Amino acid sequence: MDKPHAPSCDRNRDPILAVLRTHFAHRHRVLEIGSGTGQHAVHFAAAMPWLSWQCSDRAENLPGIRLWLEEAHLANTPSPQELDVAMRPWPRISAAPADVGSDPSRFDAAFSANTLHILGWSEVEAFFAGLATMLAADATVVVYGPFNYGGAYSSDSNREFDGWLKARDARSGIRDFESVDALARTIGLRLIEDVAMPANNRCLVWRRVLE
Repeated sequence: MDKPHAPSCDRNRDPILAVLRTHFAHRHRVLEIGSGTGQHAVHFAAAMPWLSWQCSDRAENLPGIRLWLEEAHLANTPSPQELDVAMRPWPRISAAPADVGSDPSRFDAAFSANTLHILGWSEVEAFFAGLATMLAADATVVVYGPFNYGGAYSSDSNREFDGWLKARDARSGIRDFESVDALARTIGLRLIEDVAMPANNRCLVWRRVLE
C-alpha cells in the first residue's frame, strides 16, 4: 500500500503551522479530528516536539495515517485512533500523561482541517457535542477551512467549490461562520482569533472558558 497523498496539505501546512505555533505554544496534548492522509500530523508534530499529536479518523483512513506516522517515526505521535464524529458517545481516547489539568483523560488542544464543509450539518453539530467530552477546561481549538460570513461567499472560487460539494453530496457545503461559532459557544468556546489564510480559507481559533 502506498502512502495516501493530498497536494492541498503540502500547500497549506506552513501557513497553518504559523498559527499553531502561536496558539499551541503552551499546549501539551492535541486531538486531531479527521487526520485524513496523516500528512499534517507528521509535519506539525515534527515542528512542535513539545506536543503529543493524537491522530483520529474513520476506520478506513487509519491504515494510510499509520504509514505516514511509521515512516516519520516521531516520538510524539501515538497510534491513530478510530473516531467518526457521528459516533454516540465518542470513544474515550486517553490524553495521558496527566499534564493537562486535573483530568488526564482530557485534551488541552484540538485541531481539524477541511472537515466541516465535508460533514452534513447534523455531523457538524455532533463534532462540537463530542468535542465537549474530550476537552480540558481551558483547551484551545483550531479549525481550518473555508467559511461564509453573513450568509455570503467570500470569493467566487468558494462559491464554485460549494457548488461542487453539494453536487457530490447535498448534505455538505461551506458553513456559515456565525452558525459554527454559535455551536462552539454552546460548549464553552470563545473565539479569540479569525486568521485569513491562502486560497480564501480561514483558521478559527477558540479558547474554552467554563464558568
